[in-house]
Amino acid sequence: MNTYGKLFRITTFGESHGAAIGVIIDGCPAGLEIDLMAIQAELARRKPGQSRITTQRQEADEVEILSGVFDGKTQGTPIMLLIRNEDQRSKDYSHLAQNFRPSHADYTYQAKYGHRDYRGGGRSSARETAARVAAGAIAKQLLTLEGITVEAYVSQVGNLRLSKSYQELDLSQTNYNIVRCPDSATAEQMITLIDQTRKNRDTIGGVISCVIKTVPVGLGEPVFDKLHAELGKAMLSINAAKGFEYGSGFAGVEMLGSEHNDIFYTENQQVKTKTNHSGGIQGGISNGEDIYFRVAFKPVATIMQDQPSIDTEGNEVQVTAKGRHDPCVVPRAVPIVEAMAALVLADFYLRNKLSKLTHNL
Repeated sequence: MNTYGKLFRITTFGESHGAAIGVIIDGCPAGLEIDLMAIQAELARRKPGQSRITTQRQEADEVEILSGVFDGKTQGTPIMLLIRNEDQRSKDYSHLAQNFRPSHADYTYQAKYGHRDYRGGGRSSARETAARVAAGAIAKQLLTLEGITVEAYVSQVGNLRLSKSYQELDLSQTNYNIVRCPDSATAEQMITLIDQTRKNRDTIGGVISCVIKTVPVGLGEPVFDKLHAELGKAMLSINAAKGFEYGSGFAGVEMLGSEHNDIFYTENQQVKTKTNHSGGIQGGISNGEDIYFRVAFKPVATIMQDQPSIDTEGNEVQVTAKGRHDPCVVPRAVPIVEAMAALVLADFYLRNKLSKLTHNL
């Protein structure tokens, strides 16, 4: 519900307009040197107010480590990270106390719990993902020790699709523009489209691609804890995520088996594949090749236009949006996708180490 992972486990807490949000990390090995600036840098990539194509809510998103770290190293005890909310405008949502916003979680939360926090959506708000990014930054630091890298980028906004594969791109360029697309020409077109959508008081969706490199062979637990299944679950738990595909994905249905099969060969005594339609995962277990996937995000549900809806009594009402909202979620969702991928890989990495230890006994 609010907890994810088995060995490397996180529990997030807090609401969009509460005093703070945060995360407790349990299971992080002792002795890991924590780079606080690296955590802060990841949060800066997600925080609101960073450009003209994001929400103008102003949050510093400064992280506080309250437990689990001493002299810069993890203690093997629960790590608590806190991010205080500083720029709430709850009055912007007072008119929604009895009204259901179209395509939001208002109705389902009310129906399930009989009560809801209408201020920005409470726990259903994307503000909760800041806690995931903070935890994911620590997971990344653990994975770095094994040489594993996680890089995501915006590959589509609306009908503007980046035609190049990740192998053709210089992913170091991803953060050099406000839309986080590593191809500068496509990035400019995407920014123009988002700008125009914002001026039209509307929103637009997009796609984030992610690649995980230098993954050791053997991560993943059949039958139900397949690596790609957990990646899918992690991605689809992100606000506004509507689709997930890895490897060849849906395009694979247009190929014949003779085209789609990844042929094995050896290089420097290592097993490799000539192609990677499998996306680095076979039988739910990593095979050592790059893991790559795509996540589709819907247009943000809050639009600056009047929309018909109903209230808690079933009466027809007109919903008028107020507040500060993203015209397109994908630029700020890039670090969220990376964080969730890192959390999945960190958990499976520790589970694999435990499995090997048990086998050797």
